[in-house]
Amino acid sequence: MTVDAAQLTALGDPTRRTIFELIAERPRSVVELTRQVPVSQSAVSQHLKVLRDSRLVRAEPKGASNVYHVDPHGLGQMRAWLDRFWSKTLAAYKVVVEQPPKESE
Repeated sequence: MTVDAAQLTALGDPTRRTIFELIAERPRSVVELTRQVPVSQSAVSQHLKVLRDSRLVRAEPKGASNVYHVDPHGLGQMRAWLDRFWSKTLAAYKVVVEQPPKESE
């Protein structure tokens, strides 16, 4: 599976998306995340593994636990992939709006 596909699949789950959004607000531990979402700590850990494997978050050891951060490299890859579509859409829009108006028949 490509990184893009893995990232889209990872963010397709509502709980993972919530976890990702919480981490995007500020780095958090599993315990902090578990307090914010209606799933067990074990489930949060499983969701974090999917987010790590898709390179959307990274773990940084802190004492006996990990603190999770957004992975800027992985997120940058996803942004570049999405920007290709945005650029194509803007180029197509430009072609349409720059066409001379058609005369009414």
